[in-house]
Amino acid sequence: MLEKLAQGLIVSCQALENEPLHSSYIMSRMAVAAEMGGAAGIRANSVADINAIKQATSLPLIGIIKRDYPDSEIYITATAKEVQELLTTDAEIIALDATDRVRPHQEKTVDLVEMIHEANKLAMADISTFAEAKQAEADGFDMVSTTLSGYTAASGSHEAPDFELVKRIKAELGLPVILEGHVSEPAHVAEALQAGAYAVVVGSIITRPQLITQRYVAALEEAKESL
Repeated sequence: MLEKLAQGLIVSCQALENEPLHSSYIMSRMAVAAEMGGAAGIRANSVADINAIKQATSLPLIGIIKRDYPDSEIYITATAKEVQELLTTDAEIIALDATDRVRPHQEKTVDLVEMIHEANKLAMADISTFAEAKQAEADGFDMVSTTLSGYTAASGSHEAPDFELVKRIKAELGLPVILEGHVSEPAHVAEALQAGAYAVVVGSIITRPQLITQRYVAALEEAKESL
């Protein structure tokens, strides 16, 4: 499964309830479009979306469930409940927040990894810092992703892909590292591979047309101000 993703583009096909493309059918067609464009894999949110995408494409799939809990900042596959739900799907890889933040119900990340492995699936750690990546390796994850770099207090806020984090993980740890987060142009993908990324996840800039439109409108407004 990892070989299928090597040096490939993984397209994140997600639309939350408050977004215009929120629909398992639409996400399945988005995944088909990604496959036609040459994507090596898909990342998807929710059992319904995963099932629809798996019926429509033959690509490897990274599954997550986003769900908020009042006692934790973690929302990406936060508890055993979400892992169990994902295990009912054909997602080959299950990703979960592996930051140093407290999980809901005080659950332990290593226990979730064991659940995933017992079902003969791969576990991906969504991390934000090198220390979290190192802990993920100790917890038995099969790969790490820089998904949460720039979105946690530990990593600070930034708008660019974290190439330096990729380089350090590649140099010092034995896990494949996926670059995800803030990838907004093709040049970022090339730089990610040069930094040592095993694969690259691209999401909003491909699959969220409202955000793409906003970028063009912002450029238009800036041009109008200079006229």
